Order: sequence, then C-alpha cells, then structure tokens
Amino acid sequence: MISKPMPDTQKTRQHWMSVMAKSSSDSLIKLSNVYMEQQEFEDIRPAEVGLTQIRGRMGGTGSQFNVGDMTITRCVVQSAKGHYGHSYIAGRDKNHAIRAAQLDAMLQDPTHQHSIIENIIQPLAHTLATQQAQKANNVAQTKVNFFTLVRGED
Repeated sequence: MISKPMPDTQKTRQHWMSVMAKSSSDSLIKLSNVYMEQQEFEDIRPAEVGLTQIRGRMGGTGSQFNVGDMTITRCVVQSAKGHYGHSYIAGRDKNHAIRAAQLDAMLQDPTHQHSIIENIIQPLAHTLATQQAQKANNVAQTKVNFFTLVRGED
C-alpha cells in the first residue's frame, strides 16, 4: 500500500496537477508522448464527463451565491508500479483527463519525476505564466480609474 504524501510533497503534487489541468490538451499530449511508449496503466475510473456547481462571493467576502454549472472530466488510473493518478479537467476532453491522470501516476514514481517535471511541467508552467501576463497586460490597458475632485465647498 502507498502511504499518504507529506505536506511538501502534497504541495508539489497540487502544483503539477494544476499545471496539467490548466494547460492545453494538445501541448500536454505532445510533450508527454515520449514518456508514454513503455508505460502501462489500468483504468480505475475511466474518463467521464460530469457537472459541478460554481459558487462565488460578492467582492470576495460577501454571501455565497450560485454562479452556474461547469462541465468537468475526471479520471483515475493506476500505474504498473501501483501509483494512483487522478485528474479533474475543465471541459469535456477525455484524452486530456486520461493523460493528466497517467502523468500524475508517473510523477509519483521517483524514477520518472525529475525528468517529467523538467521536460513537461516546467515548460507548461512557463507557457501558462506567459499567457497570464499577456492577459493581465491586455486588461491593464483597458483599465479606467474613476476619481472625484473636491471643490472645496462643504
């Protein structure tokens, strides 16, 4: 039986799972094809599409309210070495969910971890950071600051 990850390991795993979930399916699959040639996985929970409800708060601190529903695809696989890989992907892309779960299982194995982080996770994280910076720059260009001038009258 595989033990629960330690807190630092858990944060590292959360990071790589987040990067894989947010990255484009094409990029993830293209970068990881080399690693999948000799790997075998058993489907514990085949990729399936479902719904989840999104909740929000006014101003980030107010009362919760339902924003709406969102489709997600989830998958669980087990590697030949006994590691379980999980994935939850926004949308309906089953191939993306399967590959993310397979890589999650492989990343838990120390023999593959460093290579996959270096050749897949870091390039994907860099791409995501670049896209986020471009989006922030585009939003900043359209920002309007409203202010009031005081006229000195009481």
